[in-house]
Amino acid sequence: MPEGTTPIDDRAVTVTESAARRIRELQSQDEFKGLFLRIAVSGGGCSGFQYGISFDGQRNEDDRTFEAHGVTVVVDDTSLDLLKGSAVDYVEELVGASFRIANPNASSSCGCGSSFSV
Repeated sequence: MPEGTTPIDDRAVTVTESAARRIRELQSQDEFKGLFLRIAVSGGGCSGFQYGISFDGQRNEDDRTFEAHGVTVVVDDTSLDLLKGSAVDYVEELVGASFRIANPNASSSCGCGSSFSV
């Protein structure tokens, strides 16, 4: 590895500027002040696994923290195995707005994008 370079963490989860902006907007509300965004994966959904996105104030021993554009995103180690290399985005469309996860590990996903299979 060339001197002065940092190894890339292939398990990292990235956050787009659009997602960070929306997270900051939500964190400005009283109910989310001081909380960070947690992303988790659980069994279920129409494709086998489903994403869970919530605000949380408790960090666990197995959590990995990712910071970008002034926000913190936390993913537990088990979920990170299924999310490694993913990007979190916030998309506004005519039918609604939502956080979206571009997951390179997913072999397929449902139409709404909230569940996937590997």
